[in-house]
Amino acid sequence: MDPRFNLFGNEIAAKFAKRFANAALVIHQSPLPKSTQELVSLRASQINGCGHCIDMHTKEAAAAGETAVRLHLVAAWRESTVFTEAEQAALALAEEGTRLADAHQGVSDETWAQVRKHYDDDQIAALVSLVALINAANRLAVIVHQPGGSYEPGAFTAALN
Repeated sequence: MDPRFNLFGNEIAAKFAKRFANAALVIHQSPLPKSTQELVSLRASQINGCGHCIDMHTKEAAAAGETAVRLHLVAAWRESTVFTEAEQAALALAEEGTRLADAHQGVSDETWAQVRKHYDDDQIAALVSLVALINAANRLAVIVHQPGGSYEPGAFTAALN
């Protein structure tokens, strides 16, 4: 697959990307655990079929010490025993927040209650923002056919500096 458009080579897209990255930095620096951030980003990216983001978040999670078993089981987290209750709540929020058109109620009260049980207000703010941000990133990459496979761990963080 060849990219349709270079989001990094256009002045308007580059300005947008800088602001988008600054929003991501707020989440990255939040008290939401980094492993949860990567698992949520990976799950939303799987649902949206974004190869670029799946590549990025799988590699970032692995570089941060996430196990291969857990990474392989993200897509089937409900049928797995390797995720904490807090991570399960975050993954449920990611799925329901990503599949808004498929779930007529959006995020269920049950999922919200589990999120409230396991995360404080700052972590919830980061988690909700993360779900919105990763869905936007997925859409950008899918629309322009940004392929997966060439991402190097740490590249996103390096671009922020």
